[in-house]
Amino acid sequence: MLFIEKTHKQRGDILPKESNQKLKLLYLLKILYEQSDEEHFLPMSYLIEKLASYGVSAERKSIYSDLEYLEQFGFDIIKEKGKNAGYALLSREFELAHLKHLVDSVQASKFITEKKADELIKKLEGLTSKHNAKKLRRNVYISQSVKSINETIYYNIDTLHEAINNKKKVAFKYFEYNLNKERVLKNNGDDYIASPYSLTICDENYYLVSHCEKHENFSNFRVDKMEKIRILDEDIVDYKTFTDPSFEIADYSKKLFSMFSGEIKDVKILCENSLVNAVIDRFGRDVLIRKETDTHFVATLKVSQSPTFFAWVFTFGDKMKIISPSDTAKEFKNTINKVKGIY
Repeated sequence: MLFIEKTHKQRGDILPKESNQKLKLLYLLKILYEQSDEEHFLPMSYLIEKLASYGVSAERKSIYSDLEYLEQFGFDIIKEKGKNAGYALLSREFELAHLKHLVDSVQASKFITEKKADELIKKLEGLTSKHNAKKLRRNVYISQSVKSINETIYYNIDTLHEAINNKKKVAFKYFEYNLNKERVLKNNGDDYIASPYSLTICDENYYLVSHCEKHENFSNFRVDKMEKIRILDEDIVDYKTFTDPSFEIADYSKKLFSMFSGEIKDVKILCENSLVNAVIDRFGRDVLIRKETDTHFVATLKVSQSPTFFAWVFTFGDKMKIISPSDTAKEFKNTINKVKGIY
């Protein structure tokens, strides 16, 4: 229906009336799509009046035929009899419940700016009737949701996808904020040169998983902090050249916490049974779990040993314990002591 709306805006005012007559079927569909739903049926008199506003004169008999053609084509048009007699288009590509979920996701998304979120929601509203569109403008409050302020993130994503698909390196600027909330370019303002492999969403932010010339392993960059991205003619470095043969890029982000890189290890944690859902929620149903006692289980995790992983473990207090490898457990203890030392 967006195509019909666009066509109407571009051509509706310049076509002669006889040409508008040839578009009657499309205008009729447009009216049904925008004005009707399961709670709002349009009487025949309204259809005739609305078509006339588009420069299309129509009789009841011809509209009956047009409605039959639309039904034959596959549109779910229902006729209501009695007090609320009229016609309505019921089934659509997206049901109202689907659109509500999409709107909630857009509002909750941290990397979508307020301006872009508003634009997307307006487009989603165009996928249902004007009556249901009002129901999509709901007051949904997401706890501690902070919207991105970088409008270029959409163009960044498109450019990076193109580079990934064509297996070409990219050059870009990368920035952070200082205490005055000003952007400060890293790397002395020089370009980063990287081989892009995939885009992933972690902690509500888009990240580029790549290999940077400055590092031996993977580098992860926040897409909303990347600027002036350029696709280079140079082919990417095959990540198989610096990983083991069994490595899969699709599993990489699962082993990281907040995209903080670190040595990937097999870590065993002893947990109270009440934490089984927390472990599965974070690592998926494929995580290796075995019963240890009637009250505890042991989970084996492939994770990056990083401060954010330690923070996740600490969240559960004495209900979770790192039991191996010993150096990981020791590092966790040292981290706790460092934090304790500043209080």
